[in-house]
Amino acid sequence: MIIYPTIEIQNGRCVSLPRGNMSEAAIWHVDPVEKAKEFAHAGAEWMHVTDFDAVTGKFDNRDLVVRIIREAGIPVQLGGGFRSRDRIEEWIDLGAGRIVVGTLAAQNPHLVKELAERHVDQIVLAVDVWQGHVMIEGWKAQSAYTAEGFINAFKGTPFAAIIVTDIAADIEGADASLGMVEAIARSTKVPVIASGIVRTIDDISRLRLLGDVSGAIVGRALFNRTIDLAEALREARPARQKVADFL
Repeated sequence: MIIYPTIEIQNGRCVSLPRGNMSEAAIWHVDPVEKAKEFAHAGAEWMHVTDFDAVTGKFDNRDLVVRIIREAGIPVQLGGGFRSRDRIEEWIDLGAGRIVVGTLAAQNPHLVKELAERHVDQIVLAVDVWQGHVMIEGWKAQSAYTAEGFINAFKGTPFAAIIVTDIAADIEGADASLGMVEAIARSTKVPVIASGIVRTIDDISRLRLLGDVSGAIVGRALFNRTIDLAEALREARPARQKVADFL
């Protein structure tokens, strides 16, 4: 299982947003670029970046995100306000390893399918779920899709991954989300990445033991130090135990 250490950016700063509420940001007083380098130094294979300002149509963090992509030393999976072909292809050209789309997929599925086929292994589908329905517009609007229906609408599309977020996990805890994430992972051939679930090392253990989940996004827990990244990486991919040789 791959751990995606995560940086969420608002106004040029690292933040965490409870339930996506942009007016209640917890601000972390660290340099985003240095934090990205720290993730790479700890051994991460990938990192995830979300630009919350871009979700609202502000692109003031552009230069900062470009620096993270170019200086982190590991590939970046980038989300936040990707609502057009031009913007997606611009950031692929700027070096983003993957682009995460959610609202655009609900509003223009044909375009997203075309982009996924053109940029194989670089487009990621975001499935943000609240009370059984997929949320769009930065979790502000409810779509007509259920999570299963949304994913089925893209059957056969060569996404790099599907990120599944149970928004209620911030309120109800991770336990209620595990079943939903596991069911989705079993129903699709696309790798599924769990988001919003991991708060402790035990959560990583449970996700890994499910066997069907390919990765987990970990953000706030790294900043408030309830999880050490090096330990999380070891737990996600424990070394194979030595088996005694039989004569």
